[in-house]
Amino acid sequence: MGGAVVTTTTAQSKYWSPYLAGTAIGLTLLAAFYVLGTGLGASGAFTQFVAAAAHKAAPAWTEANGYLRQFAGEGKNPLKDWMVFQFAGVFLGGLIGALTAGRMRFEVERGPRATARARLWLAFAGGAITGVAARLARGCTSGQALSGGAELSLGSWAFMMAVFAAAFALAALVRRQWQ
Repeated sequence: MGGAVVTTTTAQSKYWSPYLAGTAIGLTLLAAFYVLGTGLGASGAFTQFVAAAAHKAAPAWTEANGYLRQFAGEGKNPLKDWMVFQFAGVFLGGLIGALTAGRMRFEVERGPRATARARLWLAFAGGAITGVAARLARGCTSGQALSGGAELSLGSWAFMMAVFAAAFALAALVRRQWQ
């Protein structure tokens, strides 16, 4: 995400400027619409890899599956989909951002009342729920909020309002883990 512009909130805590990061995301979205003719999204890349792995393990089952068949099969390669490269770019961008901001650490961030194991289970459960919901909604929050929101899609705006309302409602359940 841009150059090495970092804002410092404390001597030990460095963050990228949210204004610079937001501007960079907006320009990236604009470039995606202009160059690719489509917006941004990430959940499709995961589906590509799952379908390719399923096809390697059980080709007959995958080709009989109405959903996975469209992503895997003879002559279909997940590396031919632009979302796979976008997914890799997001990973590399996050890695570069963490390294340049001096925030690269291998640890489980958690509150004083949460165990590392509980934190990892909650993260896994949240990720799994979000992943299933992204496929049901036909797009992840990146695709829905950024791309759909930029296109003024009513469904995308309703989706994001529901995401924020649910997060606000459920925050009380996990807040005590962080206090």
